[in-house]
Amino acid sequence: MDASKCQAVLVASETGSFSAAAEQLNYTQSGITRMISSLEEELEFPIFIRNKKGVRLTENGKLMIPYFREIVDANQVATQVSEEIKGVVRGSITIGCYFSVSSMWMPSLLKAFSETYPSIQITLLEGGNKEIAKWLAEKSVDICLCADPQDSGDYSWKELYRDPLVAWLPKNHPKAKQKTYKIKDLETEDFIHTLPGQDTDQDRLIKQEGLNLQTRFTTKDGFTTYQMVKAGLGVSFNQAMIARDWKEEVVQVPLSPKRFVSLGMALPKKEKTSPAVQRFMDCIDYWLKDLLK
Repeated sequence: MDASKCQAVLVASETGSFSAAAEQLNYTQSGITRMISSLEEELEFPIFIRNKKGVRLTENGKLMIPYFREIVDANQVATQVSEEIKGVVRGSITIGCYFSVSSMWMPSLLKAFSETYPSIQITLLEGGNKEIAKWLAEKSVDICLCADPQDSGDYSWKELYRDPLVAWLPKNHPKAKQKTYKIKDLETEDFIHTLPGQDTDQDRLIKQEGLNLQTRFTTKDGFTTYQMVKAGLGVSFNQAMIARDWKEEVVQVPLSPKRFVSLGMALPKKEKTSPAVQRFMDCIDYWLKDLLK
């Protein structure tokens, strides 16, 4: 089964469009259509339902997606190994990234990695815990830098850093000068909740502690929450790392008892890790020491 045809199916299924897949893969739309039609003839059943709005997978198509992905992955590994044998360092890596890691770690890490391996192409996907768990289950990423997925999925996990959770308080808050902020005190405040119901660090702690919060506002990103705390609209909490470079009138006070977010590396279990991914993994430990200073 041709790997390029399988790749066309994967991209078309993600974008919902043959024309979008053609643009992403540098083919003509008619070329993508022929490739997928040829694969459907080979399989003897349709992969997509086609309509004016685009395309979506048939039930049989959904069943085939994991196998198409395995073929594409195996082809990429074989290509990269052959390039290594010839002394050429090339390849591609799809990295799933937790929001805080994406903003705080990845710029420096990707700059250093790209300078060392300019011919390795990087695709970066940003998401929260739910999205990352989905990517790992689908094996649509090569590696994730994320919070501990905390499930029994088919992946390996290595902790790299423990980031403390801190309360975010307005500068004039009566507890702003305390050395710690009791977790249970969150129940007595107007609370600003970032991305509720998405298995965030906030969701996890609220569930673990059995908190009954007085949620006044909800937001879709941490920076908006931070600015609302600054304006005196309530309090919140988050990872200490995320606001490290935000120089505003918000006080960060460590939670009591201490709570941490485990950040690390998750890899979907595959038969073979590509040379490009292995090189990226080898570099993480080396560069992370400087990134976390």
